[in-house]
Amino acid sequence: MDKDQVNRLGAGILLLAFLAIAVAIAANTANHMPVMAKQEVRQGDPRKAPQAIQEYGCGTCHKIPGITGADGRVGPKLDDLARRSLLAGQIPNTPDNLIFWIEHPQLVRPGSDMPEMGVSEEDARNIAAYLYSLP
Repeated sequence: MDKDQVNRLGAGILLLAFLAIAVAIAANTANHMPVMAKQEVRQGDPRKAPQAIQEYGCGTCHKIPGITGADGRVGPKLDDLARRSLLAGQIPNTPDNLIFWIEHPQLVRPGSDMPEMGVSEEDARNIAAYLYSLP
């Protein structure tokens, strides 16, 4: 195993440890978490989200208000995402967690129906900002 492989393996182990801790915290506090207050995503531009949502095909599975053709029925409706206490049913609903979930759903919840779509961090920030801006 070369040095790069060892570094990637170490980073992967750290990421899995972080996710395990986040899941444990969420599981332990899920019944005590209030409905979320309005969230904002730093460096996210909700005006850029509709194009990204169209490009990644989010509306194929999700119903998303304000997005033409986003009337999917496979995934959950995203109209009240900002008020949910958990994302993916297991991690606290925070801007950083939502961005990470949009980018890497299979790392957050392996086997999830939400596929890895190659969403860039910038697009994930913009999409998260849009979802949090919905009434």
